[in-house]
Amino acid sequence: MMRTVFPVCRWLAQCILLLAVAACAVGMEKSCQAAETPPNIVLVFIDDMGWGDFSCFGNQDAVTPNIDRLAAEGIRFEQFYVNSPICSPSRVAISTGQYPQRWRITSYLNNRNSNEERGMAQWLDPQAPMLARSLHQAGYATGHFGKWHMGGQRDVNDAPPITDYGFDASLTNFEGMGPKLLPLTLKPGDKEPGRIWDRAENLGEGYRWMLRSEITSGFVDAAVSFIDQATAADKPFYINVWPDDVHAPFWPPVETWGDGSMRRLYLSVLEAMDKQFAALFDRIRNDPALRDNTLILICSDNGPQPGAGEAGPFRGYKTHLYEGGVRSPLVAWGPKILHKQNHVDTTSVFAAIDLVPTVLALTGTPQPEGVTFDGEALVDTLLGEGGSREAPIFFRRPPDRDAFYGEDDLPDLAVRSGKWKLLCEYDGSDPQLYNLETDRAEKNNVASQHPETVAELTRALIHWHQSLPADKGATYRTKPKRKKK
Repeated sequence: MMRTVFPVCRWLAQCILLLAVAACAVGMEKSCQAAETPPNIVLVFIDDMGWGDFSCFGNQDAVTPNIDRLAAEGIRFEQFYVNSPICSPSRVAISTGQYPQRWRITSYLNNRNSNEERGMAQWLDPQAPMLARSLHQAGYATGHFGKWHMGGQRDVNDAPPITDYGFDASLTNFEGMGPKLLPLTLKPGDKEPGRIWDRAENLGEGYRWMLRSEITSGFVDAAVSFIDQATAADKPFYINVWPDDVHAPFWPPVETWGDGSMRRLYLSVLEAMDKQFAALFDRIRNDPALRDNTLILICSDNGPQPGAGEAGPFRGYKTHLYEGGVRSPLVAWGPKILHKQNHVDTTSVFAAIDLVPTVLALTGTPQPEGVTFDGEALVDTLLGEGGSREAPIFFRRPPDRDAFYGEDDLPDLAVRSGKWKLLCEYDGSDPQLYNLETDRAEKNNVASQHPETVAELTRALIHWHQSLPADKGATYRTKPKRKKK
């Protein structure tokens, strides 16, 4: 009996050991393959587009089939936030994984005097923890194509070039330093195109002109060329494609001008932009190596301008801390990367600051040494497994936007925590509390019914606000602040 059992046991043990070794070898091989071919990342960040402007998010006045196709093949997130309701700070947040107030960029960057009057930096500090730089150091080819607006505009012509922020190549508009693609305008009846931003003394070198109605295709062509170069060099790539054509003034193709109303012009520009994305999306989709290993993320930098885009069911617009100003449509596409396809995530709550640590974790890229992100790494959430960030999302209004778009007294601060959204003044007064599970349009202020929740969120919000560099929002006003009754 003993002679029979032990040889069998030894044989079984050897088999198990061999299987374990084989499994480890397969795992190591997969790990090595993943390490050798980290995913490509494409971030499409659209200027001034509302939550409800893609037709896959409910727009019935225009169609965006190229975006809709990505959404049908990927994931549509309905509770994604940007971290400011205005362009420059929103771009800082999605680039750094940190609240833009840390870098003293709290509203749109303008001319020198205006930036100083509002207590703002002239440009983003190049030492900020840029996602592009981290990926570049990890071996990625990195390119930025489109609007920058984090330094270098108007009379601020000594800002660092975009390539100082971790990018190998760039092509921007007038609001950035480096090669530029500048807009020509054409409307029905014009015999020759006009020019916007024709300030030759501030344009620098390496600029060319292109019809604004076609300008997204110029940025897309540059991005596709960059992809071709990266793949030829056998390098993964990270690219920003940041179009600005749905930002006013609107200049659609002449044949789609319609009645010339703001809404009609906006819708025509939106549809033209979607058509011009096709070359980029097709380049990736039609190449099996890219299709299987590329993640495309598409969202807007803030809410829409009234009368142009629409925020769906949400209250507020660009510059507002209400949902319409800070909730952004997010589409994620990556057939072999995402865990779900044709999926709508209605419950996961996360923000632009989360994308930086999430992308670093997804690509296996080390975080910058000594850097603490305000964002959280939410890989499972982005891939379709659900879940929300643990920390609240905090907001501070732009210092020059206490009254705007018909609102005489906008809240100074806001926080989203679980189902609750609290808005208040800098000192915590005039609280507005909304239950976004039952009142996503922020119509019913229930602050008086939940004093403990108001007190808790107010303490956290003011603590966050006071922990960051101050701008001049408390004193920068075009008219006296009206106290609410």
